Amino acid sequence: MTMSEDKPPICANLIVPVLIRPIIHKIEKHDPMAAQTLLNAINKAEATEPGIMLDVVTSILKRRDLNVNITESLLKLQGHIPEFDDHKCKRPEELFQDLNRKTYSLKKILSRIPDEINDRKTFLETIKEIASAIKKLLDCVNEISNSLQITSPSDKRAIENRKRDFIKDSKKFSQTLKEFFREGQTQTVFQSAAQLICATNTIQRTVKTKFDSK
Repeated sequence: MTMSEDKPPICANLIVPVLIRPIIHKIEKHDPMAAQTLLNAINKAEATEPGIMLDVVTSILKRRDLNVNITESLLKLQGHIPEFDDHKCKRPEELFQDLNRKTYSLKKILSRIPDEINDRKTFLETIKEIASAIKKLLDCVNEISNSLQITSPSDKRAIENRKRDFIKDSKKFSQTLKEFFREGQTQTVFQSAAQLICATNTIQRTVKTKFDSK
């Protein structure tokens, strides 16, 4: 197999939530216990050896001699999967449910990039949607960070750190768009969009970790 791209680390962070998790979800409908056991095993393997599931996937592609752009494929798949409980905050307050909606919306819009990037008019409209979704998500995160729900300074720092990472990745995404319109290279846009999805997932997991148990 000749891969159409190098294996960027970002793929390793999306393989499980975008490709593996939907498969486990199907198993979950028939055997919840087996699905949870499998998911725990995969998460443990990834924690021990980050990127191992990406290695498994690329090995399968190699054996079948398939030429696949993994980043592009993961972006497209993101648009066809539901939001799993792994990421959603379970707190019933509107503030947290709004975060669930805004993170899901941003990821759905980003997933359209591969199909729209070569249609300039459509892509420019999509970029506007992405910018708006980023702003709305940041406003929501700021509201959570400044809310009375946070009583621990360490919790506030954790959310602020994830917010800073998200802003950094948003700026990088904006820069890759400028480069794309100058040079026409789509791969850097795909990778930057995938990184932004990862940053979004990280915000969700951080909020979920800090608030679901309270």
